[in-house]
Amino acid sequence: MSHSSRRTVIRVATAVVALTTVSACDDGSDTGEAASAGTAKVAGVTVKKDQALHDALPAGIKKSGTVRVATDVPYAPFEMFVSEGGKELTGLDYDLGQAIGAKLGVKFAFTPQKFDGIVPALQAGKFDAAMSAITDNKDRQKVVDFVDYSQSGSGILVAKGNPKKITTLTDLCGSPVAVQAATNQLKLLTATQGDCTAAGKPKIAISTFPKDSDAQLALRSGKVVADVLTKPAAGWTAKTADGGKAFELVEDPKAPGGYNASPNGIAVTKKLPELTGAVQKALQALIDDGTVTKIFDKYGVASIAVKEATRNAAVD
Repeated sequence: MSHSSRRTVIRVATAVVALTTVSACDDGSDTGEAASAGTAKVAGVTVKKDQALHDALPAGIKKSGTVRVATDVPYAPFEMFVSEGGKELTGLDYDLGQAIGAKLGVKFAFTPQKFDGIVPALQAGKFDAAMSAITDNKDRQKVVDFVDYSQSGSGILVAKGNPKKITTLTDLCGSPVAVQAATNQLKLLTATQGDCTAAGKPKIAISTFPKDSDAQLALRSGKVVADVLTKPAAGWTAKTADGGKAFELVEDPKAPGGYNASPNGIAVTKKLPELTGAVQKALQALIDDGTVTKIFDKYGVASIAVKEATRNAAVD
């Protein structure tokens, strides 16, 4: 997913950050200085230092005790501010970073950085890594290495209880569906029209809106049966809107990461290959013990988490 589409398709999520981010920290997490001491509580899980993984870190990281991490805030549910106008961070990437840092016995220190400046800043040595829902692709692999932690595509948001029993994209055929204009999700729905015709069903009645918040209002009022947006944004909205009572995320078992999903990764400077290897092993350990699932579930998107911590998984 390109930077421009990344910004377009989750615009709705940032609009609700001020109303929802406080609840993201209500699990008793203590992910600040504790991580630098080799222990952190994240999503209700106490993560402890693995000495062998710590020993595998680059000498400079071990000496400083810190991994400098760039992130573009806000971009819900991956990175958010705890309160509007504040500086304290929360979000899926932030929590995952604190867990990885604790496992490695160092602090993952997050610093806001505009998205289009993240990779150049890594190349310039200003940061060691970046966690900002960055799509792993071949072009970026030329200048950074990725440790992939999620698969992210488009998802379907429906009214709570899923009254129309929608389970797949083709279940939308013949029904009114909302989508934000000029997004990958509109392209997805347009492409699905051919599948509707092939199945002998009426086409989807697509309604476009300037913002996804407008599409959500159409869903709330019953004017449409679904809203198609990025799956992470859909999961977060389902979990937080009206305390989780307004919407529901459709889980299609054939598309666990969402439709047309692509890998998201932790970007690491190519100057520190030992850091890439240590991060990959730490992430895999957190996948194996269930911590990653709990972190992703905290933000309503457990299904987009990968089962294996791969490196540079993108093939296009």
